[in-house]
Amino acid sequence: MADGAALVEEGIGPAQSPLVAVSFQRNVHRKEKYLEAEPKALGITQIGLSVFQITCVAVFLSKGLSDEQADIPFFISSLLLIIAGSLAVAARNLHLPTLKACFGMQIVACVASVFNVIVSMMKMDLLYYGCWHYYYNSNSTNLEEVCHKLESTNSHFFAEVVVIQAALFAISVTLAAYCCKVVNCCSPAPKMPVITVHVPPVQQ
Repeated sequence: MADGAALVEEGIGPAQSPLVAVSFQRNVHRKEKYLEAEPKALGITQIGLSVFQITCVAVFLSKGLSDEQADIPFFISSLLLIIAGSLAVAARNLHLPTLKACFGMQIVACVASVFNVIVSMMKMDLLYYGCWHYYYNSNSTNLEEVCHKLESTNSHFFAEVVVIQAALFAISVTLAAYCCKVVNCCSPAPKMPVITVHVPPVQQ
């Protein structure tokens, strides 16, 4: 480097006040990268879709068209997605502990979405096995027809649930990725070079 220039690491002062000093500092605006993900919109979407699914499954359960043992884990997973969406919105204040909590909950939300997809795909064929006994009973033709209509409705509904869960999984992955950039869980915090020019005093 030319005379009068010095390379100064973070935390080490320039020796004997060189004319040009280069230091490396953390980017104080790195937290704002989280806002690029539009966390308010994605978080509200997470909450809205999860509430919609809880309501629909609750209606199916109240009409006796669903299995209670399979629905309880589904409700718990959907509640986790609502909590994740709430934290995504709350993390807009860029408070570091909130961002870390949001990152952790988005990872949990990814697992919950995958679990709900598996449960939904299993339930798509649940009603099918309940219609077979109408096939051998000639006096229950109408009941068989109604049963198959319910089966079709059930399959279409849970196919929709699978699509919604895939969207929720994509949202969770996106938010988790942006949180990871801010909390530096994958790599150390980047540093920015800062160049300081010292003007020597003018001699009288």
